[in-house]
Amino acid sequence: MKPPAFSIGENAIGPGHPVYIVAEMSANHNQDFKQALAIIAAAKQAGADAIKIQTYTASTITLNARNEYFNAGTIWEGKNLYDLYQEAHTPWDWQPKLKAYADEIDIELFSSPFDETAVDFLEDMAVAAYKVASFELVDIPLLKKIAATGKSVIVSTGMATLAEIEEAVAVLRATGNDQVALLKCTSAYPAPAEEMNLQTIPHLANTFQLPVGLSDHTLGDEVAIAAVALGACVIEKHLTLSRQTPGPDSSFSMEPHEFAAMVDRIRCVEKALGKVTYEMTAKQKECLKYRRSLFIAADMNPGDVFSPRNVRSVRPADGLHTRFLPDILGKKVTRAVQKGTPLTWDIIA
Repeated sequence: MKPPAFSIGENAIGPGHPVYIVAEMSANHNQDFKQALAIIAAAKQAGADAIKIQTYTASTITLNARNEYFNAGTIWEGKNLYDLYQEAHTPWDWQPKLKAYADEIDIELFSSPFDETAVDFLEDMAVAAYKVASFELVDIPLLKKIAATGKSVIVSTGMATLAEIEEAVAVLRATGNDQVALLKCTSAYPAPAEEMNLQTIPHLANTFQLPVGLSDHTLGDEVAIAAVALGACVIEKHLTLSRQTPGPDSSFSMEPHEFAAMVDRIRCVEKALGKVTYEMTAKQKECLKYRRSLFIAADMNPGDVFSPRNVRSVRPADGLHTRFLPDILGKKVTRAVQKGTPLTWDIIA
């Protein structure tokens, strides 16, 4: 049984449909509205289907506390969580304008809400979908709020156990919302390739009967392309105008030319995956004449006996099928034949 397709806007997503490619803006706007617009334009030009933003403020995602519990850690070691999110958030007054611009250039814009007020705000913006970030997968009230909108929901599963994923999916489905997709994710920034465990993608699809994709924090595009070969229906990668521009996420983000190259490679892999078939293409049919068959390998006179010395399986395919070789050996030739003559029944006594 194949996982069902779901949709975002006019795009059907799932097995049998094109991979849905999402450019994550995250904090790469660096608090510059024009830079945010430029990232959206770059995503469109690079071939992304959607641009994703994040909807939170420092106060809606954490506390303004300064004790040891609120150290950001990982690549942001030494930063206070509140300060990091204050630096990284996308101002809410920008977001309707960003969506209007995305609509204008025909690229889908949706967001990750990080609390219930963000969901209400995004509903007023009429976004087509929601993304649940890996860290929020365990926020059950937020999942219920998102699911109740009836919009398509993409859930990142970084750090989640199978039981936690089961609980999150059950919460979403309990609202009657079956427009759910899961993303395999490794919550490390950047994520090492050896920790990606992409074999989890088909396992998730089979376990939950949902479309599954990849939220990819590795450097480069090799992992994303491999994920598509394993059945990923969605690929999400961070996009920045330049990694030379400092920012919380720029070090593990793709530049526009890299993102465009990844999109091209994914589209090539899609074509190569095709379908299960044993039918020959037109070009393959042209090659049939170069298959092996039985040919006379040495000049023969009437009455000579066929042997491995004078009958061989060679290319091309004009002679008898190779399966008949045991039946022919030991029999005699009816007339003189030259080396290079296709073996046919009429010259076999």
